[in-house]
Amino acid sequence: MEESGGGDLLSEAMGSGARVVVVEDRVEAPGAFVLHLLLKRALADGGAAALLALAQPFSHYDRVLRKMGAAISESFVRLYGDIQRAMEASRTGDNAGSFTVMIDDVSLLEVAACGSVEDVLDFLHYCVTLTSEMNCSLVFLIHEDIYSSEEAAGLLLHLRYIADLVIRAAPLSTAFGGKQVYFQRAKAKSTENLELPFQSEGKWRRLFLPW
Repeated sequence: MEESGGGDLLSEAMGSGARVVVVEDRVEAPGAFVLHLLLKRALADGGAAALLALAQPFSHYDRVLRKMGAAISESFVRLYGDIQRAMEASRTGDNAGSFTVMIDDVSLLEVAACGSVEDVLDFLHYCVTLTSEMNCSLVFLIHEDIYSSEEAAGLLLHLRYIADLVIRAAPLSTAFGGKQVYFQRAKAKSTENLELPFQSEGKWRRLFLPW
């Protein structure tokens, strides 16, 4: 996968204060590539990351990480259910970089909690607390169409409320070929919005600002 400007635009959108990031996608516009860009950013400059509630098998993330010059170790599998220990282990010795907890995706946490939204919210609030206590970042992927009904919208709305930054991926209708989606950047508790069209065609991933 190659990006042209994607990392810079995401860095600009996140800024220095976005600790809790929610990525929303839909069936027709998967947001996995957003996680790949955020993961690449998280691993830069000696950073570390823990991947939880994985929608893909470990082999998928292992391939992605190997392209970035990293790999999933067995220790991450063993530490799967113990985020705090993983953070502390990543900062021993010379490892003092940033830490990112990436959850792909929230619906799998609900399955693991036997459908209990309250348990999922308790767990997510614990993770949010760690962002200040452990100086880490938290990234959620949530499928907007799963939680679009009035009965299920509570979890989605709550995540939007606690997020410092919301990135939305959705179809973009254009006359050009290839698959098109866009980002809408919305900083929590503000009215700042920025549409970032994104073109996906073959192995190319290109983000560009609107006219």
